[in-house]
Amino acid sequence: AMAADTHSAKPAAAAVQTVSADKPDAGKLSPHGVQGAQSRIDLSDEQKGNAKAIVAATKANGLDERAAVISIATALQESKLQNLGNLGDANDHDSLGLFQQRPTSGWGSPEQITDPQYATTAFQKALKDVPGWQDMPLTDAAQKVQVSAYPDAYAKWESQAADLTAQYWNS
Repeated sequence: AMAADTHSAKPAAAAVQTVSADKPDAGKLSPHGVQGAQSRIDLSDEQKGNAKAIVAATKANGLDERAAVISIATALQESKLQNLGNLGDANDHDSLGLFQQRPTSGWGSPEQITDPQYATTAFQKALKDVPGWQDMPLTDAAQKVQVSAYPDAYAKWESQAADLTAQYWNS
């Protein structure tokens, strides 16, 4: 029985390698490595669905894996990948959705901003207007779009965003 167990471990390892070969190269996902300590949260099905929606929108927008990583990391920081409605007193002005975009800042109507495809596309349109965004550390690119009071806050989500992008890019 032991010999059989040992033998069965080998194909499993080979299968893992086959799966990872289909995933985007880490150099595409995080070309600058990660900056600082990384955070990670357990995701609900809803949050995973929002990550998938961001990846799908990125592909529909003709952008690459790096854009998906930046977008997911930004949404992790802004909303923990939750499509947030109006939080009343807890709200930051009139910020809504995955990216906490503001209707009054011209991001779109409340209905549009709380649509993951629309919100991702709006974020990525702004990202594409940032000269050299592809060559910047993630937190710098995100900050150019979001103009957050905490410009370094996006960096800590790069590792989880890269993992999510790798998981959903080819699925």
